[in-house]
Amino acid sequence: MSAARTARSVLLGALLGLLAAPASAEPPPQAQREIAQLIEALGSSGCQFQRNGTWYPAGEARAHLQRKYDYLRKRDLVANAEQFIERAGTRSSISGKAYAVRCPGQGTVPSAQWLGARLSALRHAKP
Repeated sequence: MSAARTARSVLLGALLGLLAAPASAEPPPQAQREIAQLIEALGSSGCQFQRNGTWYPAGEARAHLQRKYDYLRKRDLVANAEQFIERAGTRSSISGKAYAVRCPGQGTVPSAQWLGARLSALRHAKP
């Protein structure tokens, strides 16, 4: 094989590799802000977060949801706050058990309900 043909083959292979690689798209800025606000709302809530039958303080819940969000973002699996709630904030991806939130003076609610209510409040608070 000639040097020119080898160079073309290498270049073509590199181009095809780039085209075959999945494009990593960040969620839109508004979605990133809403998700960050949801994670922070839980982290600063003073509530407890139940995961796989164990209750965790809000700070640990924040860290856990941030790790799950980072994982989803790297794989381009979350484009908006609703997907974040569904894919990261609703249930354990390992056991499938639903998450719950328990706040002082209030009953226990599914985390999807708690996060959904916070998202609605965030969106309605905007001028």
